[in-house]
Amino acid sequence: MAIDLKTIEQLATDQSSLKAAAGLAKPAKWSGLGMSPDGALAWGECAGSGANPYRVMADLRDLGNKCTCPSRKFPCKHVLGLLWLKAEAKAPFPSAETPPWVSDWLGRRRSSGGAPKAPAPNAQPAGDKDVSAAQLVEPEAADDPKDIARREAAAAKRSEDTERAILDALDALEQWIGDQLRMGLAPFIDDVTARCRRIAARLVDGKAAVLAGRIDELPGRLLALPAGDRPRGAVVELGKLVLLARAFRASPRDAALRRAVAASETRDAVLAGPETLRVPSQWEVLAEQVQTRRDGLVSQTTWLLNLSEAGPRFAMLLDFFPASAGRRGSVFAPGERFRGELAFYPAQQPLRALLISRDTAADATSWPTPEAALTDTLSAPLLAEPWTLDIPVLLPAGRIARDDAGHSWWRSADGSTTLPVAGSAEGLLCGTDLERTAAIWSGNRLTILAAQTRWGRIDGHD
Repeated sequence: MAIDLKTIEQLATDQSSLKAAAGLAKPAKWSGLGMSPDGALAWGECAGSGANPYRVMADLRDLGNKCTCPSRKFPCKHVLGLLWLKAEAKAPFPSAETPPWVSDWLGRRRSSGGAPKAPAPNAQPAGDKDVSAAQLVEPEAADDPKDIARREAAAAKRSEDTERAILDALDALEQWIGDQLRMGLAPFIDDVTARCRRIAARLVDGKAAVLAGRIDELPGRLLALPAGDRPRGAVVELGKLVLLARAFRASPRDAALRRAVAASETRDAVLAGPETLRVPSQWEVLAEQVQTRRDGLVSQTTWLLNLSEAGPRFAMLLDFFPASAGRRGSVFAPGERFRGELAFYPAQQPLRALLISRDTAADATSWPTPEAALTDTLSAPLLAEPWTLDIPVLLPAGRIARDDAGHSWWRSADGSTTLPVAGSAEGLLCGTDLERTAAIWSGNRLTILAAQTRWGRIDGHD
C-alpha cells in the first residue's frame, strides 16, 4: 500500500516533528524492519536514548500507528520516520510474519477506530478463501478506570516537564541576549550566524522549536538590512525576543504564545476549538512566498485579502514540507478570487488561518478602503503582540519612486508618510499611481505583495 511524503506531512503535528522525522529516516537508525505479506502492516525498531530500541508499527490501510516511546505527540517522530523510510524506499521492508508485539497492538485496537487484529502466523483459512487482517475483528475492550487515571497522570506529568523545559530554555535565551548586549552589537553582527545557531540548538533541546526556528532565521533578516541599519535592527530583534519570552512566562498556556514558542495546534484542534473564528467571505490571493529554511523545511505562505467588510482584513495560509520533497505546485494563482470559509487560529490579532472550503469565483469587487490611519494600522498589531515580525497592511493611494542612491520608497499621495521598500522597485510599480497597495511591514521595510491601479492589478514582482 503506497504512502507518500505529502501524507506524512499531513500526519505530523508540527514542523519540529517533521524535522525530527527527517533525521530518523536513515537505515542505520533502524533494525528489524518488516512488512506483512499483504502489505498492510509495517514495523521496525528505532534506536533511542535508552538501552532498548523503540518498537514502531503502522497500519498502512488507515495510517493507525503505535510507538513505545514516551512522546506525547501522536504520531511521534519515530512513526513518521518509519513511514518516511517506506515512502522513499530508503531501506528494504522484507515480507515476514507479524511479530507478536505488532499482533498484540492490533488486537487492542478498537474495531471502530482502526484496523482489526492480524491473523496468527499458523492460522488456517476457512474453506478456500484467504483470510486477511481486515477480516478478523477483536471485540472492543472496556477501558480500565485505573489505566485511564494512569494515562492522564502521565500526560499531565509530561506537560509539566515540557513547560519546565521551555521555561528553562527561555531563561537561557534571556541570559544569552544579555551577553550579546554586554559584548557589543558590532561583534554580535559580525558573528551573528554562529551565535544564533548555538542558542537555537539550546532552544530545540528545551522544546521551544518554533522559537528556535525564528532565531535561526534572524541572521538572514539582519544581514538583509543596509549595514548602517543593522545595529538598530539587532536591538529590535533582541528586544522582541525578550518580550516574547516574558509574555510566555506570564501566560504559558496561551495558545498564541505557545504557537510562537513551542508548537502549533493541529488542524483538528483549531477546527474544534470554541474560540476559533470562522469567516465566510470573498478573498483575493495577493501573493505566495516560498522560503527554504535552515532546518531543512520549506515554508509556503499564501497571503489573502478579505474583500468584504466582515472579519480580519488579511489571512495567512502557512504550510511546511521537507525540502527533499522538491518544489510543490501551488493551489492558488496570484490575483485569483474565490468565495470560501477560513478558520483563524486564536490570537488577539487573527491572521494565520486554515482553508475550510473553497467554492465559486468571487464577484468583481474593488479592494476595500483602509479602515484607519496608517500609523494606527502599523502600531495596533505591535500593541497587541509586540514580538510580531511581519504586519500585513493595506496602504492608501500613493506611489513608489527611487532616490538618488537607488533606494525605493513608498510615499502616500498626500505626502504625509514615506516608508522604505525592500529591494528595488522595478517595472510598472515604479512611478505608477497606486490606488491601493498590499504590503508586509517588517518594522523597517515594506515588501510589496500587490497593488491596484487605474489600469488594473500589479503584482509585487512586476
